[in-house]
Amino acid sequence: MSIIKNPLLFVGSKGEKHLYTLFDSGANLSCISPDYVDDLEIPVSLGRVRRIATASEGHFIEVEYRVTLDFYMGDVLLSDEFLVVPGLSEEAIIGAATMQKWRIKLDFEHDKATVDPKVARMQLI
Repeated sequence: MSIIKNPLLFVGSKGEKHLYTLFDSGANLSCISPDYVDDLEIPVSLGRVRRIATASEGHFIEVEYRVTLDFYMGDVLLSDEFLVVPGLSEEAIIGAATMQKWRIKLDFEHDKATVDPKVARMQLI
C-alpha cells in the first residue's frame, strides 16, 4: 500500500503554515490536529459533539470544533472545512469529500496528488 503525504501551505485568518498532509481516500472528511489550529484560524463549535469512528473497531473520537481553511496544491488555491481532531496522528488529512469536491487525483505510482487548475478554479455561477 502506498501513502501520499505532502507539505501543503494552509492559510487562515490568523496566519499561514506548511503542514505535512496525508491524502486519505479512506477518511470521509478532512481533519487537522489541534496543535496547529491556533496559528491559523479561530475554531468554530460544531454545536454538538460528534463521535467519529476510527480504523480501530469500536473506537471513537469526540470532535467539538471545525475550521475553514484555504490550502495550496502547488499554486492552486483550494478551500474546505477541517474537523479539529484531538490526538490526530497527522498534522492534517485531506479526506475523500475534499478530494471529490476539488477533483484531486491520487497517483500512487509516483506518490503524488494533483489537481487540474482549470477544474479547481473557484467560481460563482
